[in-house]
Amino acid sequence: MASRWPKERRRKHVSHHIHRILAGISDDAERWEAIDSPPLDERTGRHRWTEDAARTRIGQPTRTPTTVAQKIRAIHDLADDDEVASQATAELLRRPAVARTAMTDQTARHLVNRAQQHLDHVAAEPVRRVAEPALRRVDHTMGYIDLIGACASFVAAGGRIVPTLRGRSFSEDERTRIHENLTRVRTTADWMENAVDTGNTSLDEGLAALLRDQQ
Repeated sequence: MASRWPKERRRKHVSHHIHRILAGISDDAERWEAIDSPPLDERTGRHRWTEDAARTRIGQPTRTPTTVAQKIRAIHDLADDDEVASQATAELLRRPAVARTAMTDQTARHLVNRAQQHLDHVAAEPVRRVAEPALRRVDHTMGYIDLIGACASFVAAGGRIVPTLRGRSFSEDERTRIHENLTRVRTTADWMENAVDTGNTSLDEGLAALLRDQQ
């Protein structure tokens, strides 16, 4: 420590602890220049050395992660154990915004699919008990996202198309066709709502006939 900081290079306004951390800079000139060039502390608005800033300067993990990269690295460190990582992933995927963003990542979605396929062929019960709940939650979340997306797409399309109809007139046949399709939309929306509320996804004969006509 003393050899890294000759007496004339030590700074009274910088703590011994910061001197010790910055001693990790191997090049003398770079180390001496660094201690006289403290970074901006966004919390105080002043240039000064903090422990986290010093650790960042020498490439060590900070005690209080501030950047996205540091926070991700801290999460990786905390979730180093596979069981902890599995439970943490399941908890995070319960947040729709997180699940929606994660599932738009092609690699993440591919890995989830691979995990599901692997699970189907795994005989080891302990692995199945750990993995199945998380994958069921992913499946549930994807269903939720797909439903929200279908509703949003219909509403967006209606909002785009309807204003363009001002001043237009339709023939009797065209109006009949439009009304028939709107009936299918309403009936399908009722079916979706009932499935969400009750878990019953079966089709009655009338709806099945309407959907067959649509196809």
